[in-house]
Amino acid sequence: MIRLLVIALSLAFASLGVSAKPEDTAQPIKRIALSFDDVPRREGAYFTSDERTLLIIEGLRKARVEQAAFFLNPGLIAKRPGAEKRIAAYVAAGHVIANHTNTHPGLSNTSVEDFLADLDAAAEWLEGRDGLRPWFRFPFLDEGRRDAQKRDALRVALAERGLINAYATVDASDWFYENAVAEAERANAQINLAALRELYIKVHVDAAEAYDAIAREAIGRSPAHVMLLHETDLAALFIGDLVRALETKGWTIITNDEAYDDPFARYAATYDTPSAQGTLTEQVAWQMGVSAPRWYEGNNTRIASEWFRTRVLRDTKDTDK
Repeated sequence: MIRLLVIALSLAFASLGVSAKPEDTAQPIKRIALSFDDVPRREGAYFTSDERTLLIIEGLRKARVEQAAFFLNPGLIAKRPGAEKRIAAYVAAGHVIANHTNTHPGLSNTSVEDFLADLDAAAEWLEGRDGLRPWFRFPFLDEGRRDAQKRDALRVALAERGLINAYATVDASDWFYENAVAEAERANAQINLAALRELYIKVHVDAAEAYDAIAREAIGRSPAHVMLLHETDLAALFIGDLVRALETKGWTIITNDEAYDDPFARYAATYDTPSAQGTLTEQVAWQMGVSAPRWYEGNNTRIASEWFRTRVLRDTKDTDK
């Protein structure tokens, strides 16, 4: 029953060394590409994996998103029945795929040798596949944290393999809300789905605005942004609504090809900060001397937890269905 209700709501909503100042300081348009990590992801609270993929594809289509990027962990495919077919469906719909390691290790907790072996295992599976781009995204956006030797070793290794660092510039911790919903459903808590939709959209739009303001302060312009999302039931429900909300705020949805062709991409292989983890926006702002905080407040899980509790969970005394 809850699945049918969620799907019905979804369809209803759907109908509704670097210079401090780069050369281009007059970018009039806020541009952003959409990317999804950890594919194939585990099932969520509401949909089967097949249902989720179909809803994400349809949501992107209805929102006229020409191209999203899906970053794969091929080592998880055997644990997710039908995953290879779902990945092919994303590509058939015009989207692209790229490397996110084979089994999703964190670099800061893994030796360089083991990390590269995992990366190469994913590359072997990906080789020759339709929709493949020469991009690599670090799991957890972890580029070695305080270990500059690991950071630099991976920069060399990526260059040797013809891969670019497929950074994100905007992050709203959507994984947190996925986990919060799953936990609430397991506890039989009452979730206000309309409020969940509103919060999901708000945090992502606010994150885009916040990171763009940070980037403008750091480099004097708005770069082509890349939003970090995950293959979740919440994306399946609300991706079309999110796109429309971004467009209402003046954002243009672009392809990841365009985003990674932006001059801002050069920072990904050159920035030098005391700890290498997080969005590229944060790292560049740190390098350029922008004062903290250099990230969106909603990435603080304490704050996100309070938002979810007070805005999404119904009071147990509330009998309004």
